[in-house]
Amino acid sequence: MSDTALRDATVLLGFALFFVLLFRKLGLGATLGFLVAGAVVGPQGLGLVGDADAKMGIAELGITLLLFIVGLELNPQRLWRLRQDIFALGLLQVALCGLAVSVLVAFGAGFTTAAAIALGLPLALSSTAQVLPMLQSAGRLRTPFGERAFSILLFQDLSIVPLITIVAVLSRAAPRADAPPGWLTAVYTALAITGLVLAGRFLLRPMFRLIGNLGEREMFVFAALFTVIASAAIMAALGLSTALGAFIAGVMLADSPYRHELEADVDPFRAILLGLFFLSVGMLLDLHAIAERPLFVLGMAAALIVTKTVIIMGIGLAFNMRWRAAFALGLLLSQGGEFGFVLFAQARDALLIAPEAASLFGAVVTLSMASTPFLMTLTRRFRAGPPRVAGGMEAPHNDGASAIVIGYGRFGQTVAQMLTAQGISVTLIDRDPEMIETAGTFGMKVYYGDGTRMELLRQAGGDDAQALLFCIDGDVIDADFIESVHHGFPQAALFVRAYDRRSVMKMAGAPVAGTVREVLESAVVMARQAMENLGVDSEEISRTESDYRRRDAERLQAQTESQDMYAGRDALLASAVAPAPAVPG
Repeated sequence: MSDTALRDATVLLGFALFFVLLFRKLGLGATLGFLVAGAVVGPQGLGLVGDADAKMGIAELGITLLLFIVGLELNPQRLWRLRQDIFALGLLQVALCGLAVSVLVAFGAGFTTAAAIALGLPLALSSTAQVLPMLQSAGRLRTPFGERAFSILLFQDLSIVPLITIVAVLSRAAPRADAPPGWLTAVYTALAITGLVLAGRFLLRPMFRLIGNLGEREMFVFAALFTVIASAAIMAALGLSTALGAFIAGVMLADSPYRHELEADVDPFRAILLGLFFLSVGMLLDLHAIAERPLFVLGMAAALIVTKTVIIMGIGLAFNMRWRAAFALGLLLSQGGEFGFVLFAQARDALLIAPEAASLFGAVVTLSMASTPFLMTLTRRFRAGPPRVAGGMEAPHNDGASAIVIGYGRFGQTVAQMLTAQGISVTLIDRDPEMIETAGTFGMKVYYGDGTRMELLRQAGGDDAQALLFCIDGDVIDADFIESVHHGFPQAALFVRAYDRRSVMKMAGAPVAGTVREVLESAVVMARQAMENLGVDSEEISRTESDYRRRDAERLQAQTESQDMYAGRDALLASAVAPAPAVPG
């Protein structure tokens, strides 16, 4: 690498690291951090890094890899289960939002019909890179609400290729002299797709099977990148979309046994190149054009958010969502998305919009993305509504039970069944309606409610219970909460499922009768099984387990007393015990 390239890479990575960490801390997401970092170091910012177009050419491979991963998600079982949400809910969202925003751009900003379509359709798309991490961090990705949001995002990702085609059809740019006629392009497309599907079945799968049998881990990475790049190159050679090639490559491997391995291998490259893509977009933003028309950018961003929220909420209501959930879905997907930058560039190259318009609407997308976390925070109480029983489900009441189990997931089910087996009367509480309905099919009576609310625990019989067992997922229990529960129900012994060591440290000094780190016991059991399989003597296994538990307890006590995760490192078993000698045979 030249000195200039090394300097540019250092500056880009340094500023990206700073702004992404800052924006993550503020809850604004990494995408916005990359965009701002690019704008700051770009030619219209501090001017520290130039040649954004060349960097964009490399970074567009990140979009290609993203579409490959989208294709890998489309295994037949999941596609069939979510078919209605993907192809009905998703299609309506893209079509209605695209049409409404195109009309808004045409009449509100005075663009021609072709330009309004080229700008309005991309603005109908939302930010997969922003929304999915928000759902995941909130623990809602696998809920019915999260799956509907994911279905819409998935259809949006699938619609990229037809939207690129629409922009190409509207193009005012002079066609290349060597460009084939339209009918021949359609034939090329059909042949290329057929060829890629056949290659996936008869060439790629045997290749990955061979690599798997050889145990060559690094070759999986090479083969995965080769698959994506070769598919994109074939499409590019035919004058077709590289994104289409990458997507088909993912689809043809979606139901293969190598899907998860491929996704794990490609995802780091996707993340890095997608970050470089957003950096390049930030560098290409025309800050002077934005500064000249700030009210236009603000007004268009506000109009975009309101329009998409209203339309998506209406679609959600039509699909039998409760109005609060439909409103939350509308707000969550109200922003513009990262693919808007790709389509704006396509529209600019097709001479449908001026470069200044691409920068202005790129700023609209950026501002709308920045607003989403704030809007979700500001409307949280309104969206949640007053406490009530969901779906008409029965709230808990005093059954005179000896124990109350809060959280009837995988952990709570085991606890409740073992207590019930000993004749101990148990009241079960959970706030997931789907889980409650499923438990009912197995004959279990689970009441609806938030078991961390004191008034609900009292209503459930907390004043008479001998034990309260908090089996809920996540890291939501702390010492102050335990103190308040103990003060409200002093006769009850309190047991808590802890997420990890930090969770245990948060409960230091609290009156807890028992705390269980959720994966500790299963990890110990697996270690015992592994040692038995490797021929370690049973007495040595028991001694190792006892030694580990003693040292782990000492380390945890030191960490709790000092509130320092690095305390007690000398108690780590690996640093004190030599590996057991191998046993022949």
